[in-house]
Amino acid sequence: MNAKAAKPNRRFLLVSGSSYSLINFRGPLVRSLIKAGLEVHAASPGLNDDPITCRQLESWGVIIHDIPMQRTGLNPWHDFLTLKSLYRLMNDIRPDAVLGYTIKPVVYGMLAAWLAKVPRRYALITGLGYAFAGEARGKRALVFHLVRRLYAVALNKVDRVFFQNPDDETLFRDLEILHTHVPSQVLNGSGVDMAHFAAAPLPEGSPRFLLVARLLADKGVRQYAEAARKIKQQHPEVVFQLAGDIDSNPDTITQQELATWVGEGFLEHLGWLSDVRPALTESSVFVLPSYYREGTPRSILEAMSMGRAVITTDAPGCRETVIDGENGYLVPVKDVDALVNAMQHFIDRPALMQTMGRRSYEIAKDKYDVHKVNAIMLEAMGIGKPELQNMAEKPFDTIAAK
Repeated sequence: MNAKAAKPNRRFLLVSGSSYSLINFRGPLVRSLIKAGLEVHAASPGLNDDPITCRQLESWGVIIHDIPMQRTGLNPWHDFLTLKSLYRLMNDIRPDAVLGYTIKPVVYGMLAAWLAKVPRRYALITGLGYAFAGEARGKRALVFHLVRRLYAVALNKVDRVFFQNPDDETLFRDLEILHTHVPSQVLNGSGVDMAHFAAAPLPEGSPRFLLVARLLADKGVRQYAEAARKIKQQHPEVVFQLAGDIDSNPDTITQQELATWVGEGFLEHLGWLSDVRPALTESSVFVLPSYYREGTPRSILEAMSMGRAVITTDAPGCRETVIDGENGYLVPVKDVDALVNAMQHFIDRPALMQTMGRRSYEIAKDKYDVHKVNAIMLEAMGIGKPELQNMAEKPFDTIAAK
């Protein structure tokens, strides 16, 4: 075998803050990278404790790396260890490109990639989270200013930044977090696997509302619970379900609050679900009254793919998913009365659940199909065009700034 033929495929490293998300959020992207002929590596905390994810990734041919990283909090020592670990990993495997998503993988992944002289560095902003949600007061203000500075330093060293909604891109430009010389591009969220989240018939009977989210105040969980309480007083037959668990985030709701809602009988708590499809199948309308800085909420896309009408807020990331009056309703953030009114529309006119659900499916198919979203992303990184499918001897493309 000649030396040219023996040269290995180009290496691509994906850095995540959660082992769970590598399959559930990025699985189709990982498979697309492998199909393009790349040697794919995935780094995440908790992989050693997640044998199901490890087995699945390894069955695809992914090389996995467990790294020290705390998903939340800003402990300087722990974050230094994360940066050091990522730097050593990149020096060891010598990737040709790195993609990081969520805050810490973006910040410390991009800094490590720059220090390790990785040729191509890409960041995916999947939402801005706790630091950017709500009013910047007290601890939140301190976190906001620190995260803003970290983002600015890290993103100044990337080849391209992907956003999941135009509001976040504009905000990063306006705050000068993203410098003018750094190219950026808006994607239609993470996309949704429409074969996996296949359209399902609506359940019979009274409306059944469902919220799936981490149980954070910024996700609008309290507004959802209050709206459920109000509607149940007039319509006891209507069902309200909540899927998700108490979170380590400082903005989480309390166990006592949750117990009160369930104990009073106006809300059913389904807990954390490894597969949300059965719950979506049993629902009529999906609700996400978030004022969190979402990228584009995957939970909404999954509901749309399964043919469910949506009620969400006129907030960044959320507003992109709903054409008000066509596939659901947009309501102002933190407005319980508006949320109640939107729900009442479906109670008064049950046929809307069918027509709006069908429209949700059409929008998902046209705009949010994961294969369309990933094709755009891979092309922007120079690995999606037919002439670049064999990466063994071809460099990653550079893409001009917008």
